[in-house]
Amino acid sequence: MFVVAYVAAVVAALVHIGFFVMESLRFTRPEVWRRFLVASQRDADVIRPMAFNQGFYNLFLALGALAGVAAGTLGRPVAGATLIGFAAACMVGAGAVLIVTDRRFLRAAGIQILPPLVALTAVLAA
Repeated sequence: MFVVAYVAAVVAALVHIGFFVMESLRFTRPEVWRRFLVASQRDADVIRPMAFNQGFYNLFLALGALAGVAAGTLGRPVAGATLIGFAAACMVGAGAVLIVTDRRFLRAAGIQILPPLVALTAVLAA
């Protein structure tokens, strides 16, 4: 079961690193801010600091999941499962908040939720 958790945690981390890149590094590009339903470049410029901050939250969650995979594969399965479980639970929780906030983000939330949900389920089952 840990192999499933490790693979799903890496996929979840990669998804969240992608969000980091969009939110913190490329947010002011029209092809990016439109994905977040932002109406104009002016609006994107106004909310850029918030997006920048949010991107780092996603990066830190990704790093937590990757640290869990590293710990587990280096012979620390309890530490690895704990880190993966915590990071994955946070990712799933954030995705749930996204769904509740605006149903138009259902697809994005699904992308955000599915891999960490698989990882969390695998960790809990192990």
